[in-house]
Amino acid sequence: MTDFDLRERLDRELLVNTYFQSSTSIALKRATRYFPTIERILKEEGVPDDFKYLCVIESNLSNVTSPAGAAGFWQFMPGTAPEYGIKITSEIDERNHLEKSTRAACQLIKNNYNLFKDWVNACAAYNRGPGGLMQDMKSQGVKHFFDTEMNPETARYVFRIMALKLIMEHPSDYGYQIPKTAQYSPIKCKSIHVKKPINNIAEWARQHGTSLKNIRILNPWILSNHLSAASIPCSIQIPANKEQLGVFKK
Repeated sequence: MTDFDLRERLDRELLVNTYFQSSTSIALKRATRYFPTIERILKEEGVPDDFKYLCVIESNLSNVTSPAGAAGFWQFMPGTAPEYGIKITSEIDERNHLEKSTRAACQLIKNNYNLFKDWVNACAAYNRGPGGLMQDMKSQGVKHFFDTEMNPETARYVFRIMALKLIMEHPSDYGYQIPKTAQYSPIKCKSIHVKKPINNIAEWARQHGTSLKNIRILNPWILSNHLSAASIPCSIQIPANKEQLGVFKK
């Protein structure tokens, strides 16, 4: 951070995210629910733990769909997702499957690292694309993101991740006081392995003591009210603790 340009770019993102209180507060609350799963997978896949902040800036830890069509925590585009084993059909979209999409993101990040031999460059390439980043650096005669003039979005990208890391690891330093009771707890689930098509998921859910709403919450990758032979076998999560997600009767 001796380079004034790099220091001021980080300072900008710290200011933006510190005072974007609604977004940063919800990220801090969601992190206690989703980071344990993401951290476990990053470790298993050999990707640095700091990459969990990449999906914070991509989606704020939610299964959103961008105007361009990118979806899920890691914002995979429809054309890229199948390259990493993510299925997208009219019935399912595994970009919204936390475990599968995180493992796919790890493979993409590791591919970038193998190309650039640098984790910061691998991070920038997640946004710019490896070909685009390589072309930018080659045309400018440099070998690192920090030395490269980039388009405005990619120029901010790595610094946004750094800023969220600093804020989320030291929230009180930036004015955030979120008690544990206000943080979102992980949802305890049990997994049911499905080997046969399900004609009506709402009915199937009731047979398992839950509801279609809860199935959607725990399995956002399921898009329809049925699963045909093309979508199975698969595992569906249902609530293990009815106090967290129950079925309310009139």
